[in-house]
Amino acid sequence: MSAAEDIGSLQEIRDLLKVLPEADEEAAEIARARQTQLTKPAGSLGRLEDLAIWLAAWQGRNPPSLDRPYTAVFAGNHGIAAKGVSAYPSEVTAQMVQNFIEGGAAVNQLCSLANADLRVYEMALEEPTGDISEGPAMDEEDCARAMAYGMMAVESGIDVLALGEMGIGNTTAAAALCHGLFGGEAADWVGPGTGLDDARRAEKTALVARAVELHRDALDDPLEALCRLGGRELAAIAGAVLAARMARTPVMLDGYACTAAAAVLYALDPKSLDHCQVSHMSAEPGHKRLLARIGKRPLVDLDMRLGEASGAMVAVLLLKAAVACHNGMATFDDAGVSGPAE
Repeated sequence: MSAAEDIGSLQEIRDLLKVLPEADEEAAEIARARQTQLTKPAGSLGRLEDLAIWLAAWQGRNPPSLDRPYTAVFAGNHGIAAKGVSAYPSEVTAQMVQNFIEGGAAVNQLCSLANADLRVYEMALEEPTGDISEGPAMDEEDCARAMAYGMMAVESGIDVLALGEMGIGNTTAAAALCHGLFGGEAADWVGPGTGLDDARRAEKTALVARAVELHRDALDDPLEALCRLGGRELAAIAGAVLAARMARTPVMLDGYACTAAAAVLYALDPKSLDHCQVSHMSAEPGHKRLLARIGKRPLVDLDMRLGEASGAMVAVLLLKAAVACHNGMATFDDAGVSGPAE
């Protein structure tokens, strides 16, 4: 998105949110009408029918297509990781980025299966964000720059944008963001992440509570909450979601951290995620609470908690199934099959 190059402040992000484009209702209606003509009982393909109509609406055409799925994985490091909030050290972020590049991660296999382009965006891995339990993660300039970077990942001609993240410590940032934006207790939002035992999870919960209390005076503004409690990769995801909306590109979100990043936009405008689907219900317990809060129903529930857009890519395969049925099935007239009785 060329406008991303001009983003220099969070106020410019707020201004974009005032002019969000809507879905193409004419394309949606044409797709909806086709579903009634296909050789099946009405509604018998369930959410696959809804997904085909959703794609048509946001792609602005019927039939919808899924020839060019695009996967963007943003990677960043978090200062709070130094306090032991993850079972893995921070250097794993860079090591996994290299694994993505070499084709050895789960997301590589799923992208290959879906015939999807995969791009990995490293975000100053050698410079972790600030420790959110002691100060802000980012200043406004750093946060705006990260959002603009995410916006520039949205290329023209994408049929669907699948988003994911990699960053040791980012479930802590996600939990803090959700707690800060949507209330409740810190324990409501904190899970085991990469595999913490109960004692370390309790320490993680205490750090999330401390962080939110420290930044309490700034949390009425969701973008300021992102600065204080988030991370560069989470800001980039929020930017990518916004840029995709401006380009009317449908988005498939991954798990807890990815949804938490997108939820910053929801907190600014509940309609800002209408072009997004959530791929799966993460095994992180806070994800279920978050999805209920933002009104999103995941496509699958497979007990996944990997991140790196793995769940998003599983869901892209479902989108391909939805498009194949929508575009390829015969109508009652084509097949010479009697339609439902009047």
